[in-house]
Amino acid sequence: MQDQANEEEIRKWHRWFGVECNNRAWRLSEQPARSPAEDRELLNAAHAAAFHWSKVGTELHAARADMLLGQVHALLGHGDLAMRYARSAFDFVTSRDSPDWEVAFGHAILANAASAAGDRGAHARHYAIAKEMAARLGDEDRAIFDATFRRVPVPEATGPS
Repeated sequence: MQDQANEEEIRKWHRWFGVECNNRAWRLSEQPARSPAEDRELLNAAHAAAFHWSKVGTELHAARADMLLGQVHALLGHGDLAMRYARSAFDFVTSRDSPDWEVAFGHAILANAASAAGDRGAHARHYAIAKEMAARLGDEDRAIFDATFRRVPVPEATGPS
């Protein structure tokens, strides 16, 4: 009985830390500027959230953790890692019946990861889709989306001027 109580308590704490680390990382990621110490905290919080969700979460939690990691690594200029996590999250949300806000986030974060990785075509393509999808979101979802999307660089204009 003692082991079961301990397991339940551990699961409860993993869930609590998963939520807290996730929320802290997203708040830091939305800031227009961060100090080097905040960048370290951002990275640590995102990876901590992924760890805790890996202990008690579902496939959806894992995909959302990958989405956060994609965004964080993109913001920090880690293009290859950003693409790996963003692609994993994007593949998950687009392979199932996901809400529009989640698919829009998937495109936005993949656009940011592509920008960090230097893939101008994917950056422009996913940015445009994210922007178009965002226009159809409700006010609450749009406000949350915009807090992240404003951190995604606008693609450079191409073609004739």
